[in-house]
Amino acid sequence: MTNSVNLAANMASVKPPIAILGVPFDNVTTATALDALEQMLTSGKPHYAVTANIDFLSQARNDVELRRILFDAHLVLCDGTPLLWASRLLGNPLPERVAGSDLVPRLIERAAAKNYRLFFLGSTEIAGTRGLANLKERYPTLEVFHYSPPFNKLLEMDHEAIVERIREAKPDVLLVCFGCPKQEKWIAMHYRDLGVPVAIGVGATLDFIAGHVRRAPVWMQRSGLEWVFRLLQEPKRLFRRYAQDVFIFSSGFASQWWSLQKLRTHPGSPAEVLQPSSANNGADTSHFKLPARLDYPALVTGALPIQEILNRGLTCILDSSAVDFIDSSGIGGLVGLHKKLRSIGCELIVFRPAKAIRQALKLMRLQDFFQVCESERELQSWLERVREGEPALRQSHDGSFAWKGEVTAATANRVREETLAFLDRSNFHHTLTINMLDVRFIDSSGLGLMLKLKKEASHRGLTLRFSGFQPAVRNVLRLAHLEKFFESDADPRLRVNQTLTPVPA
Repeated sequence: MTNSVNLAANMASVKPPIAILGVPFDNVTTATALDALEQMLTSGKPHYAVTANIDFLSQARNDVELRRILFDAHLVLCDGTPLLWASRLLGNPLPERVAGSDLVPRLIERAAAKNYRLFFLGSTEIAGTRGLANLKERYPTLEVFHYSPPFNKLLEMDHEAIVERIREAKPDVLLVCFGCPKQEKWIAMHYRDLGVPVAIGVGATLDFIAGHVRRAPVWMQRSGLEWVFRLLQEPKRLFRRYAQDVFIFSSGFASQWWSLQKLRTHPGSPAEVLQPSSANNGADTSHFKLPARLDYPALVTGALPIQEILNRGLTCILDSSAVDFIDSSGIGGLVGLHKKLRSIGCELIVFRPAKAIRQALKLMRLQDFFQVCESERELQSWLERVREGEPALRQSHDGSFAWKGEVTAATANRVREETLAFLDRSNFHHTLTINMLDVRFIDSSGLGLMLKLKKEASHRGLTLRFSGFQPAVRNVLRLAHLEKFFESDADPRLRVNQTLTPVPA
């Protein structure tokens, strides 16, 4: 845990991050981003970084899973000059563009100097062969690997074979070239189990290294016109995407600026530290009360004492009832604190959120990403569930069966084991329906688990069905083109608002 605390503390010492359309961008330069990646490497623990541009933000507006991935990323870098302009308008200017195509060559140079092993996953076999040859020519001692798996949909890829190849190579850095959002979703599914300290989605970077795709002239990169150069190279493929990105980003950014920036004035006061008490079970939690304004000037003057919170190493309860204004940096600060606490095994609870907090989270489409407790009773109930350990399954006396919480890469193995154990001891002869009403979120690993369990149930002579999808779950199903599959598979006799009961044989 010490390495995780040190890394979180070092990241906390830089300027506060800024949230743009709900995506928290770290306030770093290319040089400080490289230093942060090297800290991740030396920690030996799994991390992933993203280089997000306007296309990422536009897709994340309607893709709950991608939005969660960007929310949880250990490092979010600004890969787009228009995003620099946006950060200036929002009052917390990012220092420079940190594009993957600029960062990776610098990372490769450092890897060659310090004997880090690299693995490129994706792109084409031809690009991989040529790209690695170019790298070996420039850095003869560099240990670099490449694998181009057969092109397939995310859930239809041979994940076990790919993971095995990476584990055998034992790289320090994994560079995934599937394009967004496929590369980000693949990384989120597997980064915990690869044994690789740093994974980054890098898009077409290997094609640049191989010389198969040309980059725009430097003057176009610096002036924010690199997208024009790319558009001229591939007009048929990129025109519609760029037009859609501009529309989604522009409308979302205008709403954010108007709601979270127009009232920005003087800095607020520092946060008030609340001493733990028996009333709020403070023995294993720390308590802070936020001031009336949580904006960039307030963060700089200590309104969110991140270092003190991290030093305590406890779940943090933020009383947000007094906040009457929060800006994009304030949201970025909350997201950053949330991630840093989770990196050391703690949680952040937004307690008694004021109207300004609730509206800002809704505007950023982040309301479901924070644990929010409206009252003391709700807080105590949540803390008790956490201390007891929230089970993945719910089973009542009549045999009803349902999944609970989140079904993600972090929980999928536990959910699978508990579900199979239930199937082994159940008295169902033909059909079993799993109620999903209490599932808040599911990712691609969770979808893969649902498909695998259906197959395993079939081997046991059972038909396994799923029903009662919440909006966030339905969003992930729809984008994976599985919504109709699971809806048609569900038993029409089971209604979403009914208690789950076994289907008679």
